[in-house]
Amino acid sequence: MRVPLSTSDLPVFFADRHAVLAARLSPMATSLIAVENQHEGIDCARAVANEMARQGLFEWLLPDRSNGQNSTARDRAEAPERAAAEPGTSSIDVRALCLIREFLGYVSPLADAIFAVQGLGSYPLAVAGQGQAMADILTACRHGQAIGAFALTEPEAGSDVASLTTRARQVETTRYVLDGKKTLISNVGIASHYVVFANTDPSAGRKGITAFLVKRGAPGLTETAIELNIDHPIGALEMRECEAELLGQVGGGFRLAMQTLDTFRVSVGAAAVGMARRALDAAVEHVCSRKQFGERLADQPVVQSDLATIATELDAARLLVLRAAHARDSGRQRVTTEAAMAKLYATEAAQRVIDRAVQLFGGRGVMAGEVVETLYRAIRPLRIYEGTSEIQRLIIGRALVKG
Repeated sequence: MRVPLSTSDLPVFFADRHAVLAARLSPMATSLIAVENQHEGIDCARAVANEMARQGLFEWLLPDRSNGQNSTARDRAEAPERAAAEPGTSSIDVRALCLIREFLGYVSPLADAIFAVQGLGSYPLAVAGQGQAMADILTACRHGQAIGAFALTEPEAGSDVASLTTRARQVETTRYVLDGKKTLISNVGIASHYVVFANTDPSAGRKGITAFLVKRGAPGLTETAIELNIDHPIGALEMRECEAELLGQVGGGFRLAMQTLDTFRVSVGAAAVGMARRALDAAVEHVCSRKQFGERLADQPVVQSDLATIATELDAARLLVLRAAHARDSGRQRVTTEAAMAKLYATEAAQRVIDRAVQLFGGRGVMAGEVVETLYRAIRPLRIYEGTSEIQRLIIGRALVKG
């Protein structure tokens, strides 16, 4: 599979290391697809995670990678705050994340989902974790020996994070027990640990929300798989006097959750761009080979108009994503509005792009296993997770009226 991943067309947004990364990514497509074709169900998810770890992709999810040997003097000059960061700080190469997720979105939505949640489940440990045990888990995450998950959503608490009802009770200095339920938690079934958010003081609202580390198999933890209409490891957690370890400061969970989501939200748009680009390539190939009424579909003006709309929306989405990623990498601490615009437009545009591609395929477009049919199902969750489109609009609108 040829993956059209380039940094040369938009050099203003990228540094030298990103061109090197883009060149490394494309050859990985064959092995990822081969692994996915050889396995099914939860075994497939585990095998795909192992392959990404073998290829070194998980290393880009942790802060110190972007400050290591891949950074050049030119790179460091463009972002002094990032170059000064020591391993274990919150600095992360967001443009690299976007390149990787654009690649994975194009090649394997399953791999993209696992990769993204590995980031959500390891980044909080890098920011708030302390001690050798936490460092060992991060090392294991880097090499794929540990897989993380991010447990925030509850049956009655999704976008309204402050209303979560999972409770935490202290039993020792850093040891707690948790009671509550979480749902729609990605990587259930393959995760070795969960970053769980619970309230230590319900009367304090979101100021009582605290982060905890819960390991798979912990006493009091029950994991249940949830079946989706796409290949994706996801499930529910039920905790009854579940053993947990404090992560960061008591009451610091809400801030940690928002910091984590803000870091990775831009990359959701990049994954959508990858899926949309795959749909465009498939559509062009189809209309150039399919003949109706004595001529190629590609020669019909209405089809060319559809392709033009697809290509324009795709480029606009990628530009918004890279603008936000570049701003974050250049040292701006708050890119909330830009990230919201990028996620909103890229995911909504990708849905429209893929829908048009299905229409161009005609009856084949809804056949199970057809590439555009798979993408049609895969793109839908991106408009929901890590902040729904409606929430992104609220963020953008609130910023506008504040002036």
